[in-house]
Amino acid sequence: MTNSKPTTLGELRRSAYPESKWKERSVKDELRENLLDRLKKGGPLFQGIIGYDDTVIPQVVNAILSKQNFILLGLRGQAKSRLLRSIADLLDEEIPVVAGCEINDNPYAPICRSCRLQIEKLGDATPVAFLNRKFRYVEKLATPDVTIADMIGDIDPIKAARGGHQLSDELTIHYGLLPRAHRGIFAINELPDLAGKIQVGLFNIMQEGDVQIKGYPIRLPLDVVLVFTANPEDYTARGKIITPLKDRIGSEIRTHYPLTKQEGVSITRQEAWLARHTRIAIPDFIYDIVEEIAFLARSDKKIDKRSGVSQRMPVSCMEIVVSNAERRSVSNRSQDVVPRIVDVYAALPAITGKFELEYEGELKGADSVARDLIRAAVGKIFQKYYEGIDLESIVKWFELGGALKLPEMASDAEVLTGLKKIQGLLEKVAVLGVKAKDSPGILASAGEFILEGLHAHKRITRSEELGFMSEETKKPSTPLRDEYRPASKRSYN
Repeated sequence: MTNSKPTTLGELRRSAYPESKWKERSVKDELRENLLDRLKKGGPLFQGIIGYDDTVIPQVVNAILSKQNFILLGLRGQAKSRLLRSIADLLDEEIPVVAGCEINDNPYAPICRSCRLQIEKLGDATPVAFLNRKFRYVEKLATPDVTIADMIGDIDPIKAARGGHQLSDELTIHYGLLPRAHRGIFAINELPDLAGKIQVGLFNIMQEGDVQIKGYPIRLPLDVVLVFTANPEDYTARGKIITPLKDRIGSEIRTHYPLTKQEGVSITRQEAWLARHTRIAIPDFIYDIVEEIAFLARSDKKIDKRSGVSQRMPVSCMEIVVSNAERRSVSNRSQDVVPRIVDVYAALPAITGKFELEYEGELKGADSVARDLIRAAVGKIFQKYYEGIDLESIVKWFELGGALKLPEMASDAEVLTGLKKIQGLLEKVAVLGVKAKDSPGILASAGEFILEGLHAHKRITRSEELGFMSEETKKPSTPLRDEYRPASKRSYN
C-alpha cells in the first residue's frame, strides 16, 4: 500500500473506488467483467494450461460468464487444481476492505456485525486497507475429518469472555475457511471426500446465506465463488457428492489427459525441473519416448485405467532421466549433459509409482511392466523416424559376429568410439537431425537410440544380465551388461 491510496472510508468515497460501483459489484461480476476484457484483448486466458484450448477452457469461460459455481471432474494429474488457481488472475489486482476485518468486509456493504458497529461509530474515519488478489483465493483439500467448525466457524468462548458477550452473539464467532474467503474464490479439492453433513452446510450457506453454529442461526450472505474438483472414478470408493449440493453446482466440466503427444511434451518441458547448472541438451527423441511411455501406459490392459496415469509421470521421468545423465557427466568430468536411452531405463522408479496394476500386471510385476513400456515406446518412436530407412548394414555387422557393450556410466567419447566400429551407424543419425559436427554426447545418444530401436523391433538383441557370447567364446566369469548382439544368437532376458 502506498501513501496515495485511501486510508479511511471518507477518502475511499472520494477516490477511484466509488460507492456506486463497489457497493453492488459481486465477485462473480468482477470475474465476468475482467474475463470479457481479456477476451477482447486476445491471448491466453489462463497461464500454464496446455491442451485445453478447444475443450475445457471454453466450458470454464462459459461458467464464469454465466456467474456459476462449477466443478472440474477428472482423473489425477489433469491440471484441475492449477486451472482453479489460475482463475484468481481474473480478480482485480486489489480491492478495498475494512482494515483488520477477518473476512475482508466491503467498506460500502459490510456483512459482519463487528464492521457494521465500527462504521456506525467512526463513519468516514473508519480505517480501510487494500487486499491483493493472491490473498483472495482460498483452497482446502477435502478429508473425512473436516468439520463444520473448519469450514464455517465456531463459537469462541475467549472472545465472549473478553468482550462480555453472550455465546449466541455474532461477535463471538471464530470464522472458518469459507467466511474468510468472502469476496474471493473458495476451492475444495476432492469434494466427494467431504462428509455429507459438511456438504449440507456448504449448500445451505451458498444458497440461503445462513448457517447454524452451535445451534445459533447466523446470517452470513457471503460473496464468494465456489469451485470444486473431484475424481469421478473415486465416488463409490471414497464417497459421493450429495444430490442437493450437486444440484446447486452450475456446471460440471470434464478434464482429460493431453490429446496429442505434442501437447504432452509441451507440458513436460514446462513442468519438469531441467534448468540445472550444467549445459544440458535433451534430444527431441528422448522427449518423445518419455511422453510415449505415458500414452502407452494409459492404454495398457495391465494398468488400471480407472486410476489413470498422471501427467506427472513423464514430468518425474524426465527429471530422473536428466539427473542420471548429469550423474554420469559429473563422474566423467564432462561439461555437457546429454541423456541417452540407458537413462530412460534408469528412470524406472519414477514410472512404477505412477500407475496401479490390474491382476495381470500384478502377476508380472511393476518393474517388468515399466520395462515393457519403455521398450514399446522406443519402438514406436524409432518407427516414426526410421520407417522405410535401410539399416541392413548395421544389422549385418552384428550378424557377422560384432558385439558392442555400452556401460551406463561410460563417457560420451567412449560410447562414440564403440559406435564408430559399426558400419554405417553414424551415417543414419542424420535422420534425427543430428550432424557429424555435433557434440559427442548428441552423437552417442542418437547412435544408442538406433541400436535400442533395432532391439525393440527384434532385429538385434540385448542382454542386461549375461551379455553377448559368440558360439566360439567361452562364457565370461563376470556377467556383462547392456551389450547388443544379433537377434538370432540369444533372446532378450
